[in-house]
Formats: sequence, C-alpha cells, structure tokens
Amino acid sequence: MIDKDFSTSVEMTINMLRKLRILFATISFILITLLFLDFSGVLHAYFGWMAKLQFVPALLASSIVIIIAIAVITILFGRIYCSVICPLGIYQDGIAHIAEKRKKNRYSFKRSKKYRYFIALAFFVLIAFGFTSIAIFIEPYSIFGRFASNLFSPIYRLINNVLAYFAERWDSYAFYHVDVYIKSLSMFIIAIAYFLIISILALTNGRWYCNSICPVGAVLGCMSKFSLFKPHFDEEKCVSCGLCEKNCRCSAIDAKNHIIDYSKCVMCFNCVSGCKRGAMEYGASLKNSENSNNLKNSERTGKTSRKTFITTIATLAAASTLKAQEKVVDGGLATIVKKKAPKRETPLKPAGSVSLDNFTSRCTGCQLCVQNCPNDVLRASSKLDTFMQPEMSFERGYCRPNCTTCSEVCPAGAIQKVTREQKTAIQIGHATWIGQNCVPLRDGVECGNCAKHCPSGAITMMPYDPEDKTSPKIPIINEERCIGCGACEHVCPARPFSAIFVEGNLVHRSI
Repeated sequence: MIDKDFSTSVEMTINMLRKLRILFATISFILITLLFLDFSGVLHAYFGWMAKLQFVPALLASSIVIIIAIAVITILFGRIYCSVICPLGIYQDGIAHIAEKRKKNRYSFKRSKKYRYFIALAFFVLIAFGFTSIAIFIEPYSIFGRFASNLFSPIYRLINNVLAYFAERWDSYAFYHVDVYIKSLSMFIIAIAYFLIISILALTNGRWYCNSICPVGAVLGCMSKFSLFKPHFDEEKCVSCGLCEKNCRCSAIDAKNHIIDYSKCVMCFNCVSGCKRGAMEYGASLKNSENSNNLKNSERTGKTSRKTFITTIATLAAASTLKAQEKVVDGGLATIVKKKAPKRETPLKPAGSVSLDNFTSRCTGCQLCVQNCPNDVLRASSKLDTFMQPEMSFERGYCRPNCTTCSEVCPAGAIQKVTREQKTAIQIGHATWIGQNCVPLRDGVECGNCAKHCPSGAITMMPYDPEDKTSPKIPIINEERCIGCGACEHVCPARPFSAIFVEGNLVHRSI
C-alpha cells in the first residue's frame, strides 16, 4: 500500500513537472513572439530581457553570466533551454503536437548524427572569425525572428488596423492605424522558405532540425549527456512496449535496448508521464548514454570526436565574445513617384554599432530591431556580404535623434545601448549633395527643405553663384556637424532619387 501511494505521488510530481514545463514554454513563446510583433515598444520595457536569454545573442554580446547560467542548468537538468526558452524549439513542439493528434506513436529511435557536431563547429568558427552573416543562416533564434517579423507581424498589424477602424468610430484611441508593407522582398521569401521547411520537418519528424542541424542543440547536447537529473529506465518494470520510443519527438529513446540518447533529449517529460508501468523514471542518475546498456561500438567511437568538439567550442566561445502600400497621390490627381534608395558605398548602421565590422560580426539578423524601429528606417539587407542583417534607408522616415529603440532591443550587442544625449553626438555617416537632382537647379524653384529639417544645423542654403543675387540657393553641408540621421534625405522632394543622401561611416565617431 505504501509503495502504491509512493508511486502515485511520484507520478503526480512528474505530471506537475510536465505541466509546468508546458506552462513556462507557452509563456516564453508568447512573450518572445510579441517582442517581434509589438510596434508600440511597451512590451520591451518589461520583457526585453527575454531576448537576451537566447544562447547565441548572449554569446555575441559577451553576456558571460547568461552563458554560464545556461551551461549550469544544462549540466544539472539537461536541455531544458531547448524546450522552455528557445522559441524555435517551442514552435516545433507545438507543430509536432498538432501532428500527433492525427497520428499517434509516430516516432522511432534514430542514432545521433555525427555531422551535427561538424556543423556546430563550423558555425562557431565562422562567428569566432567574424563571419556572423554566414553563420546566422542556421541560428535558431534568428530563424524564428525572421518568420515572426516577416510573416506573423503583417497579420498582427492588419488585425490591429481592423480594431483601430472600429475604435475610431467609437471615439476611442486604444488602437491606432499602422502601415502594413513588405520591408524586404528577399527577406520575405527567405522567411516563407524557413517557415515551410521548419514546419514540414516538425510535422513529419518532430525535432529533427534541433538534433540534426541546430548548432546550439549540438553544444547543449554535449553537456546534457552528463546532466545530473534525467529520465532513465527501470529495467525490472519495463516490458519493452515501445510506447516511450514511439512518442519521443527527439527520437532519442531505444526502448528495446533501454537506451536514451541524452544529447538529443530536451527533457519534455512525455516519456516519463506516458509510461503506463512506471518503468521510465526521472531523477538523479550517474548513467550517461555510453554506459546505458552498453551502446554499440559505432556509438562509442564518437567519444573522442565529441571531446575534441567540446574543447574546440569552449575555446571559440571564449574567443567570440500584407497589405501592399496604397498608391500615393497628390490631391487625388498627380501620382507621386516613389523615392528610391541611393547606392551607398558604405552601408549605414545605427548609432551604437560602433563600426561596420563590429556590427556585421555580432548581428544575428533576427530582425528584432527592424520590426521595432518606429521610424521605418531599418530593413534587411539583400547584399551578399551582409545578407539578412539590417541596414538603414530613409524612404519612409529618418533616424530621429531622440530615438534609441534599436539599441535597447538588440540582444547580441551588435547595437550597443546609447542614451539620447549620446546619440546626438554620434556621427554614423555624412550627407552628400547631388547637384543634378536638386530642385532649385533642376526645376528653377526654391526649396531649402533639407536645411529647414536638419536637427543638427549642418546644412545652410547659399547662392549657387555668390556674385548673382538671383542665383538659386543650394545646400552647403558642414560635415563636422552632420550626424547622418537622414532627415535631409527623407524630406528632399526630388524623385526618384534625393538630391542629398547620407553616406555611411566605416567607424562611427563622436562630434
């Protein structure tokens, strides 16, 4: 009777742990997703720290405390990070859960793929040597960020606009209209591709991406092999029914041989709570996958390579510290030609980036800054060397000196946090005048928009011919005072290219 009561108590505890994991994972997923969708900036004031808990952004930001915390938690409790904190991992769990409603007992044990360690090694080598723009193609947090900001956000904004439409008629300002448009066609296509690939893999193979491609999963998998608390078989109770194996989304359980590949297990507790005979237990165990029922020789031969992989990764980690826009018309009569972005020799990066090299080596291309830019200045780059990383352009707005949103939301340290006072003294670029596009010279009319709207007073209107009193006035730029905010480029009436545009600085400087 005592044993039965104890068994019931253990079962209740495990079920509670599983429900708590699902609860925390759901809350984490919703909040991180909302960080990409929220255009008001309110949520970032309270939950912006959640983006900084992601493994690779924390590594790039040199957040040693967070990296150590993730490592300690993994060594103690296994890959909890992958099932509770990583949004892409949680998303795959959700999709797999939907598929399991239609077809149960759909998984089978698959041996750990050794190539995933080489993928992870290549990933961290690229980051260590500053080729982050290549590595981010398989970084999990950034992958989720891309389809959250490019696919989920337009839907979220359209819903907001519908609510704003009705709110206006009830004299309420709880919602307000926002533009819905594709910021980058190439990024939109990439986001759709990622979304379809990840979703199909999760529907058919559960967490295949996590345990075959994901570099973070490979690193944490190496640690979790030696975790203290983990699920394990009670071989006396087990009847080898295979239920645990058939319901393991990570394909980490070999029920016939009583083997659990802890490098793939994400501690979801589905196997423990689902075992009808209580043969799957969770608790402190000194067993690892090599000692669990004597793994095959092919599995043993990977020990040396895994040890080398762990050592290399540790070294590298230390070294790396839809709604289209409506046609714009003038008074409903003349169509206004849309402004096009000029070709800049040096791309513009936000204040706080320090330099172009610093930005490109740290940015994961997660699109969080792009999505949260209130001025519509940031968009994903389509250039090969900085593909998917954000850059600035001023067709829809300019970088207001009192706005520091991007520096506040960046989790990777690519844009370091700056105050409003500091931003007004940081020169990210300098304005350049193109005479042939200038309205006073081209059309013979007065303008001066660039000088009127320059927040730093870097532009003065002077006669084109100083000796001719009737000569049209043109802008004269004081590059020492210009901060590269793009106000002049944005308000310039010349179309399709502005008569004045901002060229980026390789290294930002204080003025």
